Amino acid sequence: MGLGTFVKPSTKPATATARRAKPITGDLVLVAIVIALCVFGLLMVFSASTDFSLLEYGKPYFTFNKQVLWMVLGSLIAVAISRLDYHLVRKVAVPMMGVTIVLLIAVLLAGENRLGSIRSFFGGSVQPSELAKLVTIIYLAVWLYSKREHMHNVQLGLLPLAVILGSIGGLIYLQPDLSAAATIFILGGLLFFLAGGDLKQIIIFIVVALAAGWLVVQLSDTGRERLATYIAGLKDPLQSSDHMLYSLESIVNGGFFGVGIGNAALKLEGLPFAATDSIFAVIVEEVGLVGAVMLASLYGVLIWRGVKIAERAPDMLGKVLAGGLTFWIGIEALINMAVLVGLLPFAGNALPFVSAGGSNLISMLTAIGLLVGISRQAGQKSPETVVEQRRSYSASADLRRGNRRRSLPRARRP
Repeated sequence: MGLGTFVKPSTKPATATARRAKPITGDLVLVAIVIALCVFGLLMVFSASTDFSLLEYGKPYFTFNKQVLWMVLGSLIAVAISRLDYHLVRKVAVPMMGVTIVLLIAVLLAGENRLGSIRSFFGGSVQPSELAKLVTIIYLAVWLYSKREHMHNVQLGLLPLAVILGSIGGLIYLQPDLSAAATIFILGGLLFFLAGGDLKQIIIFIVVALAAGWLVVQLSDTGRERLATYIAGLKDPLQSSDHMLYSLESIVNGGFFGVGIGNAALKLEGLPFAATDSIFAVIVEEVGLVGAVMLASLYGVLIWRGVKIAERAPDMLGKVLAGGLTFWIGIEALINMAVLVGLLPFAGNALPFVSAGGSNLISMLTAIGLLVGISRQAGQKSPETVVEQRRSYSASADLRRGNRRRSLPRARRP
């Protein structure tokens, strides 16, 4: 009697109901940035590919129409994946890696020889090496998550990682595709770092990777030629490759504000692969330095949102997966832009969401779908985290009963 006045009605059910009713939409800023990049990419592919498509295929909009088709397909995949629980990648990581290895072997046996490389099927639209980058990130994120308790053991951490990266990178190197193989190793090292790998092992990994990279370049005619041309261009820009000279000329022609969309001249008579590898040079010529800075800023915001998603992920799997996907997109963009301004040796990395090509575009949009899916679960506890907390509580309770201490007295009503 009278005690009931001190009991306040609980608001937890209402709060829980409100939380359940609140829609979880994911990172809308990331989605808006990707949409802007895709729309701009379509505009630039249309500008850069019409003359080439007319000469090569007899249809001025052939490349553009294919790009629209790939973008629609990739967008549907991204939307579907964003609605799923990203923990499902643990079930599909191994089958995906198996399919990727089969495709990498198949392209060596039955792929198309284009400009001395065997990398693709169906006229260059399908490149297994692009799929391999995405699958490697997913597989390594799952593998590192499962081995998180053994990260400081070289035999269970660094050595298996080297075998995985060596197998995938070796198959890509045989195509040959040096830039894709190097990207695989860079991503492997980053994921190992994000997963909390031992600092000594990370240093060993970097030293071995640099030594292996130097050896690969020395054994590869293409690698030696590109490195020699790059060094010569650093000493004297006039000694750069023809590709680099045309790219630099495009940048000079563009100035601060560009010559206007569709008015670039060197895409018609100098730049090779204007709609794919060289599209950043076309962009700078047509929209100028101001447009290029705005494009780079969009990639910067995308990386910022990806890092935020990784920070807010509910568990280590989400953090490593989101971090790996984000840095992959950033690395691809950085390499493509740095190559065309002479800061790096020539590489065939595509400009994410902008360059023409089905494999890269679908892989990138799939990565965005995974990032949005992870952001939808930000702040939530993963099922495994809840189980670990329950086990910890049960262990504490058992310890209390097993140490022959008296249990706490129950509260009694006066």
